[in-house]
Order: sequence, then C-alpha cells, then structure tokens
Amino acid sequence: MTDYSQTNVSDVQAEVARLREELQMRDSLVQQLSQELFRLVKGNADFLPQPEVSERHLTEVRALREQLKGVEQQVTFYQEQISDRDTEIFQLRQSVQELTDRSRMLEQVVQELPKIYRQKFAERLAPIKEKVSQIQRENRQLHAELQSVSYRLAVRTRRQTHLDLPSFPRPGGDIALPSFGNA
Repeated sequence: MTDYSQTNVSDVQAEVARLREELQMRDSLVQQLSQELFRLVKGNADFLPQPEVSERHLTEVRALREQLKGVEQQVTFYQEQISDRDTEIFQLRQSVQELTDRSRMLEQVVQELPKIYRQKFAERLAPIKEKVSQIQRENRQLHAELQSVSYRLAVRTRRQTHLDLPSFPRPGGDIALPSFGNA
C-alpha cells in the first residue's frame, strides 16, 4: 500500500509541477503582451485612433481582451486544480502518517502479547496451585486420620475377638523406639 501511495503522490506532484510550469509560461506571455501593448500605445503617436483605423484596432483590442479573459479563466482553473491537488496531497500524507502510527502501535502490541499471556496465565494458575496445595495438605491429614482410625479399629477388634496377638509395648515404656524424625 505504501508503494502505491508513494507512486500516486509522485504522480500528483509531477502533475502539479507541470501545471505550475504551464501557468508560469502563460503568465510570462501575458506580461510580454501587456508590455508590448503598452510600448506600442505609449511610443507611437500615430497609434491615436483614426476613424478608419480605430475600428480595426478596437476589434483587435476586443479580440485580445477575449484572449486575455480566456487565459485568466485557464489560470483560475489551473490554480483551483493545484489547490485541490495540494489538499489531496495533504490528506494523503496525513492518512499515511496515521496508518504508520497505527502500524507501529499494532507491532508493539503484537510483541507484548506473549508477555501479557504469560502474566495472565500465571495469575490464573496461582489460585489453582494454592488450591492443589491445600487439597494435598487435607489429603495427608485425612490419610493420617484414616491410619489412626484403622489402628484403633484393629486394636478394638483384637480385644473383642480375644485373638492372641502379640502385644507391643506402649511408647514411653522401658523400650526405646527409633525415631524417623518428621517423616
């Protein structure tokens, strides 16, 4: 899109330059014609209107005025075209600048997306990790309670059935049991 815009802008600039040159050439011709007319009128005493020459000169002057009017209309037309093209060029440059700024912003957002996703994932994962940790603690506690209940149930069952099971000395008695620490 940038190549197309630059090509379009360069075409418009070339057209504007051509129109300006043509306008300058016409201005120059009008200036030369005015100077020549002034020189002829001012420097020539024979140029004063005479009855038979006067009509011919008036016709020529009218024709020259019509030509001058036509040239002025063309100049006005070209000036309007130049103004329109200048406005269009300004708008195109402004659009290009806005699109360039937006493109840079989007590139920055795209570059930051992985970081944002990692951060959001970590934020969502933290409560889940905490919940898993809590469930594991509860599971260990329940497992310890289950072993305790199983042991008490086994002792109670042994007393009720009067099985002759070996009895082990209770902790704190004469026999010292090895300790496994906090395991």
